[in-house]
Amino acid sequence: MITITNIKRVGSEKTESVTIEGGLIKGWNLLEEGDIIDGQGGTVAPALIELHAHLREPGQTEKEDLSSGLAAAAAGGYGTVVSMPNTSPVVDDPAIVRTLIEKAAGLGFARLRPAAALTKGQKGEELAELTYLKEAGAAMFTDDGRTNENARTLRLGLETAGSLGMVISVHAEDASLRADGVMNEGPVSEALGLPGNPAAAEAARVARDIEIVAGLHAQGVPARLHVQHLSTARALDLVRAAKAQGLPVTCEVCPHHLTLTDEALRSFDAIYKVAPPLRTQADADHLLEGLRDGSVDCLATDHAPHTRAEKERDLLDAPSGIAYIELAFPLMYTRFGETLGLERILDLMTAAPARVMGWAAPTLDAGQKADLVILDLTTERPVNPAEFRSKAKFTPWAGETLKGWPVLTVVDGKVAFQR
Repeated sequence: MITITNIKRVGSEKTESVTIEGGLIKGWNLLEEGDIIDGQGGTVAPALIELHAHLREPGQTEKEDLSSGLAAAAAGGYGTVVSMPNTSPVVDDPAIVRTLIEKAAGLGFARLRPAAALTKGQKGEELAELTYLKEAGAAMFTDDGRTNENARTLRLGLETAGSLGMVISVHAEDASLRADGVMNEGPVSEALGLPGNPAAAEAARVARDIEIVAGLHAQGVPARLHVQHLSTARALDLVRAAKAQGLPVTCEVCPHHLTLTDEALRSFDAIYKVAPPLRTQADADHLLEGLRDGSVDCLATDHAPHTRAEKERDLLDAPSGIAYIELAFPLMYTRFGETLGLERILDLMTAAPARVMGWAAPTLDAGQKADLVILDLTTERPVNPAEFRSKAKFTPWAGETLKGWPVLTVVDGKVAFQR
């Protein structure tokens, strides 16, 4: 049993305490029992939920592994993480799903909910054994890291996943339009002489996938499509229109697409190379408006660690990805706390991901699972990548002063992180 004292609930200045026993919230403001932890006057919220992270295990553990990645997630305030399946080997085998879940459960950090590949080997040709993958514990199906070029295969996948009550998550880019683009196609790419990835690559694929869902929906098939890391205004407008038609389409936006633009690539630093690429300020502003009006369903990081050597290659050869799961909430709260408000940001990172997945909304009520985070909303601290739990100890925001840092994360009633 533990009791966390000296904490405040969102929207309140009243200092309270919460007691946790047997992995559940026993109650509020009870007699202090068991181990006492000082919450340092922080604000308590349900632990964050991450729907899109690359933890690189199995087979790519020089970049990240379950221990480092889930420790980093806990340090970022996350209680649950959905990991992507583009590993080596690909997570397309029920045995791999079970092994990942069992290993993660023994680490004591954030909870792991692995995503499994939609197609065998993520080759886009033949569906993986979706029923068995679900039974093994897969949280969703996705070929993230690859784009689904075969529309018929995706349609079959949506039908099958729908019958299983599962979500299919897609990396929405038309590979032929993207071609060899390494950054957003536009004035900056032209000035730098770099091959561009046009906004149309994302919008065209989102439009295609929505049409597939619309056709299935008209036939009564309960297909659910989730669009990952939306980056363009046009694609968001397509999702907004689909929602207005009542289609079961959701989307996520990443903080890096809100806080960085293609102007950063003028440095020729591959730390800013991501897929889909950083877009224009107009796109970022449009995505922010989508967060305000509810067109964007949730926030996700697309935490994608690589080695320093890989990211020091030139822009043509370096891999895409930014690793920053540890500072996602402080970044959002510092940049957009006044614009969006604390409650909206927390919703986008807790209850909203749960809604996308069809999970029960996380709460802090007595009797509920004790997954919570204590946030210091006032103390400003510089971003110091050397302190990261992730193996990727570098970030575009190094040295930037942020507030809203997690000071304590509890998962299943146990302390997973304490600053």
